Amino acid sequence: MTNASRARVTTVCAWLIIALAAAAALLPIDDHLRGPVLIGWLLMGAGTLEIVAGTQRRAARVPAIGAGLATAGIGALFLAGGSRGLLAAATLVMVWLLLRSIVLVLVTVAAGSSSVRKWTLIAAATDFLLGALLLLGVSIASLVYNLFGPTEELIASFAWVFALSFVATGTMLLEVANCEREGAP
Repeated sequence: MTNASRARVTTVCAWLIIALAAAAALLPIDDHLRGPVLIGWLLMGAGTLEIVAGTQRRAARVPAIGAGLATAGIGALFLAGGSRGLLAAATLVMVWLLLRSIVLVLVTVAAGSSSVRKWTLIAAATDFLLGALLLLGVSIASLVYNLFGPTEELIASFAWVFALSFVATGTMLLEVANCEREGAP
């Protein structure tokens, strides 16, 4: 596959993940949506797209795919009902974010001197900070409540966490695609 082809696939995946970020940010608006199932599908979609984008990488392919597997895996847990209750869901999301941040640091190390390193570190830091906020018990639900009014607690708590993580991932993948187009490792 040519550099241009890899870049195109990665660019499409990046923009689709950013679209999922927009969908996640809008979750609190529709009270009819079933939180855990929808969150599971969003995570499965983003994880699958990240896996596809990871397969296009020349540098850091394995850890990049690993980050996508972590996202798809947590999505599968949500779909399987492993997130029963707010505490279980918060724990799953926190573990996912912290695990992704570790894997993205590994991607950064494996990427060598590529310009992608900066964007990968930004994505890792974003996930780490979001996970740390959940660990410390900072509630994003209050911000969502003030913006959108009363919503299902699970959706309100995690919609913006997913949106921010997906935006950081999508932006990182846009830089990966740019490097692929230019033939950089």
